[in-house]
Amino acid sequence: MDLNLKGKTALVTGGSRGIGSAICACLAQEGANVLLTYVTTEEKAEAVAARLTEQYGVCAAAARADVSVESDVRALFRFAEKRFHTLDVLVNNAGVCPVSPIKDTTFDTWNQVMAVNLGGVFLTCRELINHAVAAGRPASIVNIASATAYLGSKNGKTHYAASKGGVISFTVSLAKEVAAYGIRVNAVAPGILYTDMTAELLERDLEHYKKQIPIGRIATLEEAASAVAFLAGDASSYMTGSVLDLSGGQLGR
Repeated sequence: MDLNLKGKTALVTGGSRGIGSAICACLAQEGANVLLTYVTTEEKAEAVAARLTEQYGVCAAAARADVSVESDVRALFRFAEKRFHTLDVLVNNAGVCPVSPIKDTTFDTWNQVMAVNLGGVFLTCRELINHAVAAGRPASIVNIASATAYLGSKNGKTHYAASKGGVISFTVSLAKEVAAYGIRVNAVAPGILYTDMTAELLERDLEHYKKQIPIGRIATLEEAASAVAFLAGDASSYMTGSVLDLSGGQLGR
């Protein structure tokens, strides 16, 4: 299946590790140039960019940007335009999930989760839309949501679930708002993935979590990345405002 991503440029926030790194690799494998962001993991980010260039022959670069800071996001897009000249795909993957029951959660922690997980999506989407409209080019946005937006959480991640619920509502509304410009906006809602965010929890009782999933196993990062690439490319050209369930049947939407 040709996703028609060859020669296009994708911006992947939080692309230095975990699902973000897998998404970068999947897009590069399809021939897309990749700009990935990081906040604290400069060495990892630069290594990912170098590996993409070496393995897939694409142009790849890493840039520091805190997506919850408006000036960082504006600077990121200026860098993207200077380095790549155009942006065709935006993948909003950057996120935080400090584990904290609501009774113990400070307002600062709540605001941080909302600022990164939801505010960052708003900021990057706004910049991408303005870029695409000014250039008169179509674009595709893929937001990383979560099955917890529907299922909730009892493990101290209520703030995270709420932020991802906001991402889903934002995705649906924005898709309707910008469809006339040829900009598609979709989301992926992964269930349980093995990442640095979930490793400690899963390692304590992996079999317990596997039993919650009808397919009977944890999704691989490559499976999640493939779903993102599908939504980014032309194979999903008639999809916008959609939330792709990637929960192994746990969510069943």
